Amino acid sequence: MHDGRHELREFWAQEELVEKSHLPQCQNCGTGDLVPLSDFGGQGAPIHYKAWACTNPNCGFNIKIRNGDIYLNEPINSGSGHVPRSR
Repeated sequence: MHDGRHELREFWAQEELVEKSHLPQCQNCGTGDLVPLSDFGGQGAPIHYKAWACTNPNCGFNIKIRNGDIYLNEPINSGSGHVPRSR
């Protein structure tokens, strides 16, 4: 059985490696960087690099993986109206 704290430490260690390395330049606009985004699955397991998004707000390029399918340039929402689900 995995210790949830160990998995979180591993998750953040991998995130820090990406932060310390050079991020790829967005090929869509040429000015922003592509930053990786991670998430947690339905059972709380980390999903690393589930999406990449351009840091240039005028560009909006993004690529996401959902259920094994790849999605390009989906609308980006602010998330301000999101209500987190209770655990």
